[in-house]
Amino acid sequence: MDAQQVRAREQAHAQRTSPWVHGRLARRAVGDKHPVDDFLFDYYPYSIAKLTTWHPGWGVIVDRDDDYLALHRDYTRVDTGVTLGIQGLRKRADRLNLAANLLQKTHDRAAQFGCFGMHEWAMVFRGQASDIRHPEYPLRLEPSEIERTVQEVGLRCTHIDAFRFFTVQALPLNEHQLTRATQEDFEQPGCVHAAMDLYKYAMWAGPYIPSELAADCFELARTSRVLDMQASPYDLQSLGLEAIAMETAAGRAEYVARQRALSTQAQGLRQRLCAALDELVLVATRPESCSGALLP
Repeated sequence: MDAQQVRAREQAHAQRTSPWVHGRLARRAVGDKHPVDDFLFDYYPYSIAKLTTWHPGWGVIVDRDDDYLALHRDYTRVDTGVTLGIQGLRKRADRLNLAANLLQKTHDRAAQFGCFGMHEWAMVFRGQASDIRHPEYPLRLEPSEIERTVQEVGLRCTHIDAFRFFTVQALPLNEHQLTRATQEDFEQPGCVHAAMDLYKYAMWAGPYIPSELAADCFELARTSRVLDMQASPYDLQSLGLEAIAMETAAGRAEYVARQRALSTQAQGLRQRLCAALDELVLVATRPESCSGALLP
């Protein structure tokens, strides 16, 4: 990839990601928090720089030697430029294989749309003030109304990283008692949090996948988080987010319709990410004598 192509891809990536990070930088300067956009940087431990820095991905040689050798420790020089080295990929092989297996099992499982976004409600169910994860924003319902809704709708969460934040009183009410060891047995493609986590697994593979794919995952995570918080019991009107009234049948129907559309989008992206991860694992685990010409 010549320098002109590289610059064009870098600029396009910068233009795409800049709107996602400007608000984060401004809020951080004054100590403010946003329950949608900041969540993607606080919960997922990846810096703004990791999101906004463009990488071509595995198997691409770029001719901007000095820039890319300084950009990441896994770049190395070859005869015609700079490319990502095999050693960094081999160090990631086990983790990438774990992600690929989980994503494929999730993709192949039937989607479930009966949770009605109750995980955020379960995180404040009969809770104390310390259980409120977004104290900057009021709850739009009284605790008794939240308790009644959770009991009427029920808890059917399938995602361990949502379930583990349930209040102590809510944990036994969930249909499944989830653990990290059983994550791949329960994770399913209708889950909003499973869609969000595609960003996490894309970043596990960085910089060995094209940054455009990671950005696609981040964009979907933002869409997922918006739905997640609109369906929560928090009042976020000050942020321009209208609540989906999950305490009503109409609200639950709206949520499921949007959840289904999101699941369809996530399935396509999940399969793309699976294919990329599978290829990286194959390369990382093949014998050195079969590494191929591009592998320094």
